Amino acid sequence: MSQPDTMFASRSVSRHLVRGALGLPMMVAAFVLVPWLGPIALSLLVPAAVLLRGCPTCWALGLAQTCALSPPAAAGGARSRR
Repeated sequence: MSQPDTMFASRSVSRHLVRGALGLPMMVAAFVLVPWLGPIALSLLVPAAVLLRGCPTCWALGLAQTCALSPPAAAGGARSRR
């Protein structure tokens, strides 16, 4: 059985969400700030691309991979039915 492709996955869902919370606004800011800062504002795209591991679509794909690989949440006090 072959290993699933996990190129964009993170170690945990929370870590992946933090990467998105930092990378997505940074990418938007790069384009919004162009009228005031000119091409220098586009330099924000580099760290945003590193955080997102590519584009926003790559980040979303990584979120799906991370969720698929993470262990299921413990049933916090839920009773099993017989």
